[in-house]
Amino acid sequence: MHSELLFNLKYHNKEIQESLKKNPNIAYQLVNQLVEFTGSRFNVTLNLHFPDPKKIYDVENYGTENLGLVVDKFRKSFPIPRQLIKQKAIEFLGDVTPQDAYMYEGKEGLKILIGEGRIEILPGSMHLWCRIDENLKKFCDWLMQEVFLNNRKNSI
Repeated sequence: MHSELLFNLKYHNKEIQESLKKNPNIAYQLVNQLVEFTGSRFNVTLNLHFPDPKKIYDVENYGTENLGLVVDKFRKSFPIPRQLIKQKAIEFLGDVTPQDAYMYEGKEGLKILIGEGRIEILPGSMHLWCRIDENLKKFCDWLMQEVFLNNRKNSI
């Protein structure tokens, strides 16, 4: 999914660049249409975030940071123990600090603090507020199989 997202963003690079020259809001809408389309092909909601408004002009790095993925926004609990997810975060990512987070109203969640940024993991979504490297991709692939798709199979 990530490689398809990057392909779509690069394929439309010229169109995005032209939109940016006219109006950053038009570029933002175009980028989100591309991101949403890519997510819809996998039955998930993808979002590209721009926490720093200047990042909208960094077209070459679109899709390499600040990405959100929602499989099921109504899930409240993980299909596997949180401790296992924390262990896997350390295995895949190395020097990180996993913490329980967003634990209210019967909901579960984790926050993984990394060098420059964080990863927020909820039972039905993950938000990557950091650069996406190969190790993070592997961790996200593991999360998709063991947390998000696992829970989806059990609910069908």
